[in-house]
Formats: sequence, structure tokens, C-alpha cells
Amino acid sequence: MANDRHFPFQDLDVYRAARDLAARVHRAAIRDAELRDQATRAAKSAFLNLCEGLPDDRAAMRRKYFVQADGSLHETVGAVDLAAAIGALEEARAEQIIAVAARVRGMLRGLLRSKRPIAIRKHREESVRPERRGAQRPEVEGRHASQGACFDFAPAARALRSARTAPSDRESRSAV
Repeated sequence: MANDRHFPFQDLDVYRAARDLAARVHRAAIRDAELRDQATRAAKSAFLNLCEGLPDDRAAMRRKYFVQADGSLHETVGAVDLAAAIGALEEARAEQIIAVAARVRGMLRGLLRSKRPIAIRKHREESVRPERRGAQRPEVEGRHASQGACFDFAPAARALRSARTAPSDRESRSAV
């Protein structure tokens, strides 16, 4: 690695969005001390659980960390929403935080649905077969593969396509 103090999962969009969420909640300076404490702890917990789950290649452990992150994410949204409702946080700032949380939730739900380990590619050179070097790569999660790490959805997409094209059990039984 070019930078020994950098981990590949730190290049993922979900990592960056969760980090942004925790920073926004911390900077929001919620005027109610209890809600401020609850919201910041929940946002940090969501981020840190995500960080524990991303590099883990064991499905059960990934799921455990991602479920915990999802719960903490919802707790963060609840605390921020309540803070806005009681006037301890400006509505506009709460809406911005909740919008980032919704983005994180979408990515986190995708991670929870995934049955395969997350393939984190360090460099574009490692991710392209030699015969494909220089070929155009599709965008993944709004980022081009040459911009750093990305998810490898190709195996899952192939499995989904083959499941859609394979005859269902009902069709094969009715043909008999």
C-alpha cells in the first residue's frame, strides 16, 4: 500500500457517508444535553460498528455489526428529529443530517442483503484482468473504479441473472 496508515475500506462510499454523518451530528451542537449525548453516541456507534463489519469476511459477523450499525443509525435519526421537534436544533440542520442518514441507511441495507464478502479492491491495476487493461470500467456507487476501492457486484449480478433466466420449479412441474 502506498500509505500504510490507510485501510482499503476507508475508500468506500458507505464509510465516508457514515463518517460525515457522525461529524455532522457532533458539529450540530444540539442544545439539549441529553439528546446531544444520545445522538453523538449513536452516530459514533453506527460508524464504528460499520468499520468493524466492513473488513470482516465472515457473513455472520458482518451481519451482526451491520445490524448494530443500522440500529444505532435509527437511534441517531430519532434523537436528531426529537431535538428539532423541541427546538434544540434548527430544522434545516436536522434535515441535512437526516438526509445523510438516509443515504447511509440505503448503503447499509444493501450490505445487509449481500450474502457474499465485500471485495475491496485496492488499485485499479489489481481489479482488471490483463486483457481488459485500458478498457472502460462501469461506474460503481457513483464512482469510477479507477478512483479507488469499490464493491465487486459482478458475481452477485451474474447469480441474479442466472436465477431470473432459470426456469422456476412451477414451470418445470407444469411441463411434465
